[in-house]
Amino acid sequence: MTSVDEERRPRPLSPDGEAEPGSLWPAEDEPGPADSESEARGVWRYEHCTRATLVVDAADYFLLIQEAMMKARRRIMLIGWDFDTRIALGRGRGWMNIFKRRHPPRRLGAFIVWLTKQNPDLKIRVLKWNFAAFKMFFRGSMILDLWRWYKNSQIELKLDSAHPMGCSHHQKIVVIDDRFAVCGGIDMTADRWDTCEHSDAERLRRAPGGRRYMPWHDLTMLVEGEVAGALDELGRNRWRIAGGDAIGQLPHQPESPWPEGLEPQFKDIEIGIARTRAKWNGNDEIAEIETLFLDMIRKAKRFIYAENQYFASRKIAEVVAERMAEPDPPEIVLVNPLFADGWLEQEAMDTARARLVETIKAVDPHQRFRIYVPHTAGDMPIYVHAKLTIVDDEMMKVGSANMNNRSLGLDSECDLLIDATRPANAGCGEQIRAIRHSLLAEHIGVEPGEIAGLLERYGSMHAMIAQHPQPGRRLKPLPARELNELEKRMADEEWLDPEDPGDFFEPIVGAKSKRAALFRKLHRPS
Repeated sequence: MTSVDEERRPRPLSPDGEAEPGSLWPAEDEPGPADSESEARGVWRYEHCTRATLVVDAADYFLLIQEAMMKARRRIMLIGWDFDTRIALGRGRGWMNIFKRRHPPRRLGAFIVWLTKQNPDLKIRVLKWNFAAFKMFFRGSMILDLWRWYKNSQIELKLDSAHPMGCSHHQKIVVIDDRFAVCGGIDMTADRWDTCEHSDAERLRRAPGGRRYMPWHDLTMLVEGEVAGALDELGRNRWRIAGGDAIGQLPHQPESPWPEGLEPQFKDIEIGIARTRAKWNGNDEIAEIETLFLDMIRKAKRFIYAENQYFASRKIAEVVAERMAEPDPPEIVLVNPLFADGWLEQEAMDTARARLVETIKAVDPHQRFRIYVPHTAGDMPIYVHAKLTIVDDEMMKVGSANMNNRSLGLDSECDLLIDATRPANAGCGEQIRAIRHSLLAEHIGVEPGEIAGLLERYGSMHAMIAQHPQPGRRLKPLPARELNELEKRMADEEWLDPEDPGDFFEPIVGAKSKRAALFRKLHRPS
């Protein structure tokens, strides 16, 4: 594998401290020769990470990212599916405190402008999926925020349409000064903020216009070190593919934007980076996340704990079915939302999930694979937007990719992997186990320290969830759903969630989906 020193050798600097665009070596997005282990596991590259921590739910994340951005010295890159400038990040002044200029504004739009006024050397680049940009015209004051951004020479907003028709830019990445980065599932947009308590009466869980929304569960990963530099490289390359100017690598910054007082869960480890990208305009297809997903399922010996927005991938379901057909399969706990967010997503994802669950059930007599939906103490379903997979407390993957076809082959995605079986990560299994216990505790309403004893008492996660009293928050089995013939056909032929961009048009011309053939291999019941 190319060494870190070779990968990040010094480049000629421009007067503003960035590398001269002309000094970038060709094809920055194409990795050098990878070792066989990386290739086998669908990892683009492994990089050293000095500190890392998983942040659960957006209430904490918005506070932490606000603090980190206030420490930025040279550059902030915000890469996301959507941004809503009206959201409140955390502490700071509001509309009524306009004279307290030294205090940061709460609203994202005003906060970004405030940062540039505090630091004339700071450049902020925002990359946002172009289709979601249509929402901006229905968000009132957001238009004013974008006008202020446009007039500010230190801020540049670019809309990403660099993908085939039907695909999307779905990464959720923040990079600060080439030393600190975020990668996960949380967008800086409306309907994301919530606390780990997911209280039924949470008064702050409101959209900018005042509309209340359902409880929302999400997570992301904060990282520091060379892995942040790799994410910076990925972001700069994505910016160029989206039509922006070439951005140079920053010189090493002496201070880290790591939030003050935040105790990391991991120190001095290696983190793998995996990507998805559809083939487009001379840029090759990348399907590392698909390879990594399937490899992790195949390697599971005892259990898989996963949280994901969807369960609609035929390839993932096929491997799960293969494992369930074994004499002693691993236990698989998948935490999903009760229904997808939006009518179209429900037609695409919920019907596919029902069909796949039916199929797996036929080869899973002991019900080792089960999907659960988290509920509040008042029995309100909690929407799961998280994208996390833990295998045997040895491997943990966090990022933007869902368990659907889009995330495995169509949309731009980025996931981070911590693999405790790698020599540099010896001992990380304890921290991964603590994360799994903490998430289970959040969902069933107990303290994290109780989970180890409960698992020992009941013998498995399934038994604990089914038998332990859950008077407050709880996990409930996903209810079965009956599909009509049209819904079955839509699910089988994947009209709304195809494997590759060309499949979007197959139902129109009467062609059979390639993934329908794969689905039939599972021998579903009639």
